[in-house]
Amino acid sequence: MPALRLGEHPALISNHRGLYRARPQVNPKEGHYRTDSTRGSISHVSHSSQGPGTVIVVGSLNVDLVVGLDRMPEQGETVLGESLERHAGGKGLNQAIAASRLGADVRLLGAVGDDESGAWLRELICADNVNDEGVATVTGPSGTALIEVDARGLNRIIVVPGANGHVSPDVVGSSIRAMHGVAVVMTNGEVPLAASRAALAAGRAIGALTILNPAPVLDYREHLVDVDIFVPNEHEAAALSGLPTETDTEARAAAQYFYSLGIANVVITRGAKGAIWASASGVVDVKTFEVSAIDTVAAGDAFCGGLAAALSNGYEFADALKWASAAGALAVTIKGASPSLPMRNAVQNLLK
Repeated sequence: MPALRLGEHPALISNHRGLYRARPQVNPKEGHYRTDSTRGSISHVSHSSQGPGTVIVVGSLNVDLVVGLDRMPEQGETVLGESLERHAGGKGLNQAIAASRLGADVRLLGAVGDDESGAWLRELICADNVNDEGVATVTGPSGTALIEVDARGLNRIIVVPGANGHVSPDVVGSSIRAMHGVAVVMTNGEVPLAASRAALAAGRAIGALTILNPAPVLDYREHLVDVDIFVPNEHEAAALSGLPTETDTEARAAAQYFYSLGIANVVITRGAKGAIWASASGVVDVKTFEVSAIDTVAAGDAFCGGLAAALSNGYEFADALKWASAAGALAVTIKGASPSLPMRNAVQNLLK
């Protein structure tokens, strides 16, 4: 598909360096972080009197139907699968569970259908201590993802949004604005763009850190004004920037491109090659951990959940990235989306 070239939005052309609007400084009793008055770079603010803040995730809840096969079929080709499994998934659910398992207080905003799948998904997130009060039940089917995983652990995914397409931007915005003690608001593209946009704007309004995981590739140009942390994978980064990302040099250039749009922290995840972090301090390679990959389906969601959890608990950004990388690495060692999301002690052991 043609690159969206996020920088070609009229608002960016007319106000290129000023797109990122730094929010007012946050009183230590009211939040974790403040932003630099010129750019929005993140610096730590201690607020031990309040304790860790809440992570709000606005995103999808899906039933994942996972087919295991030796290799992906070519166009028009039929191949035999080796297994068929049902798991809970969706970027919203995965990121929320990942953050919860890593020690964060998490609320999920989204929607499920009035079917058996919806009840099952709600039961599972509650079992992982994710607050489901913001998950609506709507008429119709829950979201479904069809996932192919080959012998190398690589995957292809088709998502049918179902109930996820009914997430209300008005409800999202008003819900977040009414919450207290929120440290991080994180969203993605598996809910309507208006809903993810409302989440970021509301997060900015209450002084929370905002994270956008731009998956799938859509037109996020209206979102960027309220994004503190932008976390695409290398394929999404290439599609959104129009730049190649295969080599280290290319990935660094793409990260620098997004940073030039005024985003304070850009993190491009690259699977086994680690990640690239661009910020006011420059462009840094983030190392990953050597593991045996079985299934890469939820690695990016584990990374995002780990990042949000660490930031909500007051970690400096560089240390939060280590947590995120460890969580992402562990996620590829187990089959399935939500089953692969690691617990806090597993990440701690890997970081030793």
